Amino acid sequence: MSMIQNKDFPQPYEKCFLEVGDGHKVYVEKIGNPKGVPFIFLHGGPGSGCQNNHRSLFNLENSNVILFDQRGAGKSIPKRSLYKNTTQSLIADIEFIRKKFNIKKWSIVGGSWGSTLGLAYCEKFNEYVEGLVLRSVFLGTDSNVSWAFEKAAKTFRPELWNKWVGLLDVEERKSPIKAYGKRLESVDKNISNSAALAWSYYESILSQISSDLIFPSSFKDKVFFNSTSDPNTPFFEWHYIKNNFFLEKDELIKNAHKLNGILGSIVQGRYDLLCPVTNAYEVAIKWKTCNLIIVDEGAHSANSNPMREQLVKAIKDLTNKLI
Repeated sequence: MSMIQNKDFPQPYEKCFLEVGDGHKVYVEKIGNPKGVPFIFLHGGPGSGCQNNHRSLFNLENSNVILFDQRGAGKSIPKRSLYKNTTQSLIADIEFIRKKFNIKKWSIVGGSWGSTLGLAYCEKFNEYVEGLVLRSVFLGTDSNVSWAFEKAAKTFRPELWNKWVGLLDVEERKSPIKAYGKRLESVDKNISNSAALAWSYYESILSQISSDLIFPSSFKDKVFFNSTSDPNTPFFEWHYIKNNFFLEKDELIKNAHKLNGILGSIVQGRYDLLCPVTNAYEVAIKWKTCNLIIVDEGAHSANSNPMREQLVKAIKDLTNKLI
């Protein structure tokens, strides 16, 4: 779910659209000090887009931060386009941005899907990366998908799991992720939008220690007819899930040794029901120059105070080392 937009957040000193190929134009903005330590921020989802709240993660007096909406996300156009929307194409877009702004070396900050993309980029272009901060590590594996959409809820929130599966027809319940995916692909907007909203509610509740959201009991619930929400992320997540996130089996762990020499940290919530703590631990074993920070009061979301405090501190610590 999107964070609240607010004009009081730091404003960009430059913004533009960049044509990255394949008919895509990505929205890019710069904030902070043009002469500061260069960063690029990678949003989650995939498909969520950057939020104003992301800007306030950085100390803008000594950081020069680039934020961009990935293909089809946020303000990028065409909206919700899945054409040529792959992990490799997004890595190419990040590298395009680096070259476009003549940055020799920079640091990367990314959480959840942003951590996946950050790992993939760093493992391919480690010579251009001097710092990396990851939050809530997601590795794009079958076991990660199973944890995020099945095992975690079955174990820790069985009532939510039963509600999510319970929206489906009896036959669909045998394979709920695929069933929701098929609904997301429906040409009937009522079916696809309802599936997207249910998917979004489910993830949002799982991302927090506690949530005020009430999960609907039926697709006939008024929330599916009265909602003004039009979540983008579920369509992208299903696209990436059914394509194995465009990664080889265990690719990110196998290549994590390429991160050695890069300064940085991993901030991971102990009770993350979308990205299990074992992911962060596996990366940290290979990435020996990182600082693994387990937040005992943390879940998945970066909006909770314990997670956000540690993430801001990790970015600040990295910035101070690079000044």
